[in-house]
Amino acid sequence: MSSIADNLENIRARVAAACAAAGRSATDVRLLAVSKTFGPEAIREAAAAGQRLFGENRVQEAAAKIPECPGRLEWHLVGHLQSNKAFVAANLFDWIHSVDSSKLLDTLDRHAETVGRRLNVLLQVNVSGERAKSGLPPAEVPAVLARIPHLRNVAVRGFMTIPPLTADPEKARPHFRQLRELRDQWTRDLGLDLPELSMGMTHDMDIAIAEGATIVRVGTGIFGDRPRPVAPAEES
Repeated sequence: MSSIADNLENIRARVAAACAAAGRSATDVRLLAVSKTFGPEAIREAAAAGQRLFGENRVQEAAAKIPECPGRLEWHLVGHLQSNKAFVAANLFDWIHSVDSSKLLDTLDRHAETVGRRLNVLLQVNVSGERAKSGLPPAEVPAVLARIPHLRNVAVRGFMTIPPLTADPEKARPHFRQLRELRDQWTRDLGLDLPELSMGMTHDMDIAIAEGATIVRVGTGIFGDRPRPVAPAEES
């Protein structure tokens, strides 16, 4: 079985190769190790191999895990965030990828001020239009971006998207391309600096990099298959 360190080396080589094929520098893309469902020991192993950026899906899981992990790591929330957990998230995370409303943006700004932190956030955009997915419809994004001048403790750095799940990574390309083109349009039309695109996971990260990703979110490619939840014991 490959170790986490070996997996990281392989993923970094994939990032470098994808960047070279796209005519980009490998330093243009940051690797986010999505550690959801894995314990502190796996994170410590990845950190020992030089990984610094880690992503979690759930605030409650991260709150229990982060204190047991090495310091000086950068923590990203990549899962859906409910407003009632925004205060805890503002304390725990350096980046939040899943902001999907003006209300949540303002709530995070207020909580970040309370805890004396400055948060980096990405707006999650539902470019596929899937009803089951979180994220802003593209038509609603400019109204949320209009809140930026009023924010004091939150920096909107760009966008995140999750394409439809498919076995063929090429089918994700149009969604990645659409987000990049929308980002370029909003940057041009609104005069904003929105450099970050969080898109691409283990199976489609090469396509995402070709289409402009600056952050790729890799879980199974680094940590292996996720542990299956233990079914509750039957009552006797």
